[in-house]
Amino acid sequence: MPGVPVLLVHGFASSFERNWREPGWVDILAEEGREVIGLDLPGHGEADKPHDPAAYIGLERSIARVLPAGGPVDAVGFSLGAGLLLRLACDGPGLFRRIVVGGVGESLLRDSDPEPAARAVETGETRPGDPAAVQAFARFARAPGNDPVALAACLRRPAAPLAASDLAGVDVPILVVLGDRDFAGPAAPLVQALAYATLVSLAGADHFSTPRDFRFIDAAVEFLRQP
Repeated sequence: MPGVPVLLVHGFASSFERNWREPGWVDILAEEGREVIGLDLPGHGEADKPHDPAAYIGLERSIARVLPAGGPVDAVGFSLGAGLLLRLACDGPGLFRRIVVGGVGESLLRDSDPEPAARAVETGETRPGDPAAVQAFARFARAPGNDPVALAACLRRPAAPLAASDLAGVDVPILVVLGDRDFAGPAAPLVQALAYATLVSLAGADHFSTPRDFRFIDAAVEFLRQP
């Protein structure tokens, strides 16, 4: 809907520039007449990069600080950013008009140990048997401009998994977009936990190809056009 700003929240080991501007999201939304609100999460991009996990407690508050006064916004989040948007929607009713989340599924509801991924990100080394997600995070943490120690601290932050009972109270339309090769899936448990969710599955897409997949962009833009 023209006139409603769109907040874009990037994924782990990425940034506003890499996740949104480079794949064309910012230009496409501008063509839709949308003001784009962007940020780099703590530990990422141009933001501060503390090495203490405690500095990342309540990471979603960094998103709340950039929200404009005077009404709800639309929001698109990927991976880490998607989970943070849903946490914020649980805690802050009325902040959002519509939400698009990509690269998330059942993983948001699982209480998993972050240490294998944090260790791999910090050292750049993986071990036999490490999941594909751990290996991928270790590789992407080495991208130019990243601080692997800060990213490991972000992973180690104290945080409980999202509860289905909390998500059930989110009363805005939500589009869930997930590749059928994404390690964050399956999508069904997350979609079922949300009262007003629609699922778009991307055939052949894995986690890290999703932000640049024009099927994701097209689905998000169409969803955000709706009143």
